[in-house]
Amino acid sequence: MAPQWDEVSFVLASTYRVTVLEYLVNRPATPSQLAEDTELSMSHISRALGELREQTLVELLVSDDRKKGRVYGITEQGTDIWETIEAENLA
Repeated sequence: MAPQWDEVSFVLASTYRVTVLEYLVNRPATPSQLAEDTELSMSHISRALGELREQTLVELLVSDDRKKGRVYGITEQGTDIWETIEAENLA
């Protein structure tokens, strides 16, 4: 599949989105795990997750009505975008 440069550009426009996507490539995580492991504030993590989810690059792996212990993972599209970023040495 050809790279989707709009999505690549969208991710690269925010170091927070880059960090979150890179983390989720390796394992699903809760926002608090992400914040702790990346040393980013919870507000940055939450915003990045919301933006990546809108672009269908990450997904909520538990039901939407769960307020605690929400686990996020990367989608197939998100993996494709990350592979393009890595292959092109963009991050």
